[in-house]
Amino acid sequence: MPSAAKRNADRLARLKSRRKLWLSVHLYLGLFAGLILAVVGVTGSILVFYQELQEVVNPELSVVSAPPEGAAAYRSLDDIIAAAERSKPEGSRLHKVYYPRNVDVAYKLLYYIRAAEQANDGDGYYLFVDPYTVQFKGRQLWHPKERYWGRPLVSFIMQLHWCLLLGETGGIIVGILGIVSIILVLTGVIVWWPLTGKFKQALTLKRHAGRTRLNYDLHKTVGIYSTVVLLPVLFSGVYFNLPDEVDTLVGQVSELERSDPWTGIASEKYRSDPWAGNKPISPGEAEAIVQRFYPSGRLWGLNAPQGEADVYKISKRDVTELNRFIGYRDVAVDQYTGAIVKVYDSGTGSAGDVFLDWQWPLHSGHAFGWPGRILVLLSGLACSLLFVTGVIRWLQKRRAKRTKHGGSIAP
Repeated sequence: MPSAAKRNADRLARLKSRRKLWLSVHLYLGLFAGLILAVVGVTGSILVFYQELQEVVNPELSVVSAPPEGAAAYRSLDDIIAAAERSKPEGSRLHKVYYPRNVDVAYKLLYYIRAAEQANDGDGYYLFVDPYTVQFKGRQLWHPKERYWGRPLVSFIMQLHWCLLLGETGGIIVGILGIVSIILVLTGVIVWWPLTGKFKQALTLKRHAGRTRLNYDLHKTVGIYSTVVLLPVLFSGVYFNLPDEVDTLVGQVSELERSDPWTGIASEKYRSDPWAGNKPISPGEAEAIVQRFYPSGRLWGLNAPQGEADVYKISKRDVTELNRFIGYRDVAVDQYTGAIVKVYDSGTGSAGDVFLDWQWPLHSGHAFGWPGRILVLLSGLACSLLFVTGVIRWLQKRRAKRTKHGGSIAP
């Protein structure tokens, strides 16, 4: 009967052999997907602060001077939309209103060209209006239809992050590479796992190490520390690019009560009743109705009806009575009667619905405020560092093998 030491040695040998296989898988997945993951990671880090970045890049459009506290309030939403309507691009119509995130930011209104006879049919523009003076501050081509060059910087970064500037096909590719990246991270954990139980050594950088060892330690420590953030961020990214496939997967575990959890309320399912001769209510009136019945939280967005049977959809954020981390609420309002057609509260429905509700707050980092956003930013930057240190490690090992081979055949 073999001794305990012999059994342990045999077991360790088997584990090392198995880890060598996982190392090969990790290596080739990293070489295959690492560069694209690095690009998606860096752009994702930037987009954690996309709202602030817009204000830095285009302050003449986005930033306003707030009057002294209590001296003035926002003008009505209808006045703000009227200012945009007077300066909107020819052939365009209002699609969405983005409310200011703080007192120093302008209203942002998204207009799309809806004129088949125009060459720019389908283009989307942001129009900016000062909420205190209703002064029109300017407009910006944000969504050029079917083209990527000529976009503003933040819009370009968004498209690069989502689809690598390859449209819907690129979005699918990024979603598939997200799945590959999840496997890459998991195999990295397997390869990192210390078979001898020396976790302290595996979790720290070796002091006074040479460049080769420092590169290795950076790769393994940054990889393991970023895993806890990278896995949920990667999964949520797969969800946004491949929502139907993820819905099917989640539905195997928990039946989804909503057909479209990603958008909250699927507007096409809830319709206004276009009575003959009935006049639509204004966006400001729809907003007032929502505020009267659901005063808590912060107004975030208003989707305007695009057809005679469409509803208003008004979104609120930071509804702490629902959830301090994912507290958002969407309300659909009949555009004629002002009746509330549907209310969607985050964190409701089946376990699968709640799980999917968490995906955007986790992906953006907003679930945990500034600490969450900073962690997501760092995890995106970690993707680039892991790719660079991984390639360096691969090249170092290749050089070592060539040197060893050359030494063995040298005269």
